[in-house]
Amino acid sequence: MTDKDIQLIHWADQIAEQVIQEKGDKKEYVCASGITPSGTVHIGNFREIITTDLVVKALADRGKNVKFIYSWDDYDRFRKVPGNLPEKDKLKECIGLPVSSTIDPFGCHKSYAEHFEKELEESIKVLDIHPTFIRQNENFKACMYAESIRTALKARARIRKILDKFRKEAHSEDWIPLEVYCEKCGKDSTKVEKYDEEYSIKYSCECGFKNTIDFRKVGIVKPPWRIDWPMRWDFENVDFEPGGKEHSSAGGSRDTAKVVVKHIFQKEPPIYKMYDFIILKGVGGKMAGSTGNVISVTDVLGVYLPEITRFLFVGTKPNKEFAIAFDDEVFKIYEDFYNVERSYFIEDEENAKKLNQMKRIYRFSIPGIIPKKLPIQPAFRTICDILQATQDKEKTKKLILADVKAPMLYDVMRVENMIACAETWLFKYAPEQYIIKINESVSAEVISKLSKNQISALKMLSEKLLEKDYTEDAIFEMFKSIMVSTELSTKEFFTAVYLVLIGKERGPRLTGFIKNIGKEKVLGILKSIK
Repeated sequence: MTDKDIQLIHWADQIAEQVIQEKGDKKEYVCASGITPSGTVHIGNFREIITTDLVVKALADRGKNVKFIYSWDDYDRFRKVPGNLPEKDKLKECIGLPVSSTIDPFGCHKSYAEHFEKELEESIKVLDIHPTFIRQNENFKACMYAESIRTALKARARIRKILDKFRKEAHSEDWIPLEVYCEKCGKDSTKVEKYDEEYSIKYSCECGFKNTIDFRKVGIVKPPWRIDWPMRWDFENVDFEPGGKEHSSAGGSRDTAKVVVKHIFQKEPPIYKMYDFIILKGVGGKMAGSTGNVISVTDVLGVYLPEITRFLFVGTKPNKEFAIAFDDEVFKIYEDFYNVERSYFIEDEENAKKLNQMKRIYRFSIPGIIPKKLPIQPAFRTICDILQATQDKEKTKKLILADVKAPMLYDVMRVENMIACAETWLFKYAPEQYIIKINESVSAEVISKLSKNQISALKMLSEKLLEKDYTEDAIFEMFKSIMVSTELSTKEFFTAVYLVLIGKERGPRLTGFIKNIGKEKVLGILKSIK
């Protein structure tokens, strides 16, 4: 198998090859994505960003110069107030303004748009995603697209015929495809009264203001989306851009944009890849930035390591739906990633094609530089259990790293990050069965549930723990001797210990759990049994 064949195993490499074949050998390839910052950019929107990023990295791996541009469509109108935001009355007054001119309801940024733009920009840095961000409000205000807008307006009859093929109701004969923000009130409640077939338009606003402007000099106009999108494909020389299902349906904006860019702007459309929706497990409701019901990139990074956050998307083709778990399936996702990581370093997969695919997935998953050797792979549940037992993040880190000889900085950082993820998961998402609260003492209610033999066993456990410090193996042998002496079954003994320690009949592996809680703490609890 050649190096080229290995690279083409992954879907991002296949798309990169398609870009090269169809767009030719270029000095620079442009890959694009973007969104209107109508609210928090949720993890479903992020699928477009990382899909583009992976194709960018695949092109770069093939020695190509590539530019990744991300458009903030912040000259779009503010349409509705998301349900999770403060200052709703003030925001309602902003409907019709560009989102870049809408107030930040949190009061920490210059505008509504900037608040959500910065939130996303900061969150993706840790994922090794570094686009060139374009704030479209700045471009439109600077009249950067004046020539392109003129091209579209002069061809509006042809554009109308293109769009009307996909509409139930045709545009009127005098349709002028231009949205105008009033110079007085700032809103888009305007109507274009006249166009001079060059650069001048006359408009009126519901607020009573009227004016005639030259859109080469006054940046208050923009085309509607179905023209705006192909116009910027042309202007930015885009070679690849993915899109969601809503743009990809028959007769949708992707279909019309392909025709408009080719026949009006005389350019071939970019290579395209549709991406599917993301299902969330362990949290409710459909994601929508405009309503405020969202799980953001930051939320996902609160539970998953950066490399696992990338892995979730890398390992699934964009057009396939997949789930991000916030319930106990989080344990499995960590293990799935560890399996791929082991394959990369140990090469224990016998199927050569599958091994090469797993190694490519791993390369794409790691932000930045790949570690020099197999890193530590602590089970996420183990960290959750130890953290709750010790109630101390530093002690948890020491216990996890105790068996690693000369841990790499990468190991230490992974453990620290996982402890933070475990803390967030336990606080926000963990099912009740995984929540552990160490008792300070044994309540009368718990004692009433215990048999005489169980109480005897617990007192014997207290006496033996006082004698000396035990290894985990020695603790288990001690358990067996206590069970023989008190004629308890394993289930009866373990149930009694769990009940007095955490008030539940089941819990983490008991020998390690007792070590992690600490002998003094366990003895303090057992001594409260009368």
